[in-house]
Amino acid sequence: MQIVPRRRSKLVLLVLSVLASLTMLAAVPLMADDSSAAAGVAGVAAMGAAFLFMAVIGIGIYVYIALALSTIAKKTNTENAWWGWVPILQILLMLNVAKKPLWWIVLLIIPLVNIVVGIIVWMAVAEARGKPNWWGILLIVPVVGIIVPGYLAWSD
Repeated sequence: MQIVPRRRSKLVLLVLSVLASLTMLAAVPLMADDSSAAAGVAGVAAMGAAFLFMAVIGIGIYVYIALALSTIAKKTNTENAWWGWVPILQILLMLNVAKKPLWWIVLLIIPLVNIVVGIIVWMAVAEARGKPNWWGILLIVPVVGIIVPGYLAWSD
């Protein structure tokens, strides 16, 4: 039971160190003598903060998709559900769940063709989960597309 407090303290330490780093980046223009240099440093600090924010969002989306894919694989009794956590193997896992041939990975590399094939694959994944196949089409809708993998993974 002591594992949880250690993880929590590491998380608190990580959050505090990130906040301290951002605070120091914001304070750099106050220490500069030249106003043009201060503006340049402030721009770099803003870009760094934006990059950090986007990296955190990207990691969150990656974890969400990986967790959803591995859950879908477990619920459809597909082998190697852990492939959902490895980038290229995620595609192979989706093809296995959808019961599509593995050579379709080539079609998923071709621009514009990959959109159509991706929708077909997600439609088959929805059918494998016992849902209507039109859930695969919803992936092209901007906000709803993020909800679809979670719905297919965790709905009854």
